[in-house]
Amino acid sequence: MMAHDSYPRDLRGYGQHAPDPVWPNGARIAVQFVINYEEGAENCVLHGDSSSEAFLSDIVGAEPIADQRHMNMESLYEYGARAGFWRLHRMFTDDEMPATVFGVAMALERNPEAVDAMQDADWEIASHGYRWIDYQHVDEDTERLHLARAIELHTRVTGERPLGWYLGRCSPRSHRLVAEEGGFVYNADSYADDLPYWDYSYDTPQLMVPYTLDANDMRFATAQGFNSGQQFFDYLKDTFDVLYSEGSRMMSVGLHCRLAGRPGRAAAVARFLDYVADHDDVWIARRIDIAKHWREHFPAEA
Repeated sequence: MMAHDSYPRDLRGYGQHAPDPVWPNGARIAVQFVINYEEGAENCVLHGDSSSEAFLSDIVGAEPIADQRHMNMESLYEYGARAGFWRLHRMFTDDEMPATVFGVAMALERNPEAVDAMQDADWEIASHGYRWIDYQHVDEDTERLHLARAIELHTRVTGERPLGWYLGRCSPRSHRLVAEEGGFVYNADSYADDLPYWDYSYDTPQLMVPYTLDANDMRFATAQGFNSGQQFFDYLKDTFDVLYSEGSRMMSVGLHCRLAGRPGRAAAVARFLDYVADHDDVWIARRIDIAKHWREHFPAEA
């Protein structure tokens, strides 16, 4: 059996003794909403890729088309940028709800008006990488180059370097490369806990602020997932209720412009925003606010 200290995964975490996160004003739960902005950076021959996108769209089970444009797929992504984003933007700004954008640098560059709207709303814009592609089999030099390009382009488009990172379709090298870059306040490429935690796998400790693949509209686009807005709302409500009852927890909600931005799904998001707002002792925050709070109250071990 492999010795415990040589096994690279942490299956113990906080165990039975999760810390009291000391959320501001005695909140029982921290809730944060992510709006993924990926449209215009997906796999597409127009972007120099060998085939079309096949992931996270209303064409469930789509296959990549080699060496050709996939016009239906492109159109679904275009909806997210042209209409879905603005529907979500109206909902969140009308309710004065904070949000974090996971913005793919190439996508942000293609829509300056959307970037301006994000900044006017005081949303955090975290980096979602340079391209919205799968890095599992991308070589290390290319992935490192894309990391650098993501930061450079993000900084040029938004005026500030990103402090949060979420690649999503990451590789076994991604965490190390982000740690080596050294300029991020947090890394969100984890689904491993209900609270932030420190990763000491590399020379520089990394604060992980876990994201979610279950309280996430991506399940509208998977074979085993939601097929109605009511199912989505019920799942979000049940997740919130359990975490709120337990106390000292964090809830993440993942949204995509081309998915939750559709009217029938946006209605469920709106109901959930109202449901959360009706509860006391809830801290609705951007991910960067949670990360800075954690660093202040639970700094990395020396």
